[in-house]
Amino acid sequence: MEFVEPFKDIQHILALKKFFKEHSQRDYLLFVMGINTGMKINELLSLKLNDILDENQNLKHFCILHNPASGITSSYPLNSKVKEALSLYLKSRDSLGEDYLFISAKTQKPISRQQAHRIIHDALDHLGIRGRFGTGSMRKTFGYFAYIKGISISIIQKCYHHSSPSETYKYLGLTKEDTDQQVFIDVNL
Repeated sequence: MEFVEPFKDIQHILALKKFFKEHSQRDYLLFVMGINTGMKINELLSLKLNDILDENQNLKHFCILHNPASGITSSYPLNSKVKEALSLYLKSRDSLGEDYLFISAKTQKPISRQQAHRIIHDALDHLGIRGRFGTGSMRKTFGYFAYIKGISISIIQKCYHHSSPSETYKYLGLTKEDTDQQVFIDVNL
């Protein structure tokens, strides 16, 4: 598997969001959920409507996924950006009867990892954004910005189910420059 990096430039993120929003509500939602939840691409693509909607068809506050193979249950908060993108997308769908969230127009099944990869790369090519990016970049962007905003690496490590902080630093592509920035804690009692 090829190493990909997070989207570190806010202007690139905003340009990608704008591009996706103008071209496809589904692709916009995929990107917004990817960078705001930290879900793996296979988790995103396997989402069903009942993972995000309650029995009254209202948006849930959390998406809880259980991986039977690993026995790991993960909880992903759906923040205001995700809920906004979900609302736009659900309004644009012809029917809410389909089970999968990221449904292919051709097959009525979820889009494939390859299609998600093409979606990201087509947008990057169109916008002229260069770098080692892929679908995993969305998940890494979540962790990178959590760290930059002051979230402890140990908390991010737990979100990713990594065995050590060094694994998380490496995964996020955090450089010595990034990690040398000390978080200033001022309790100012």
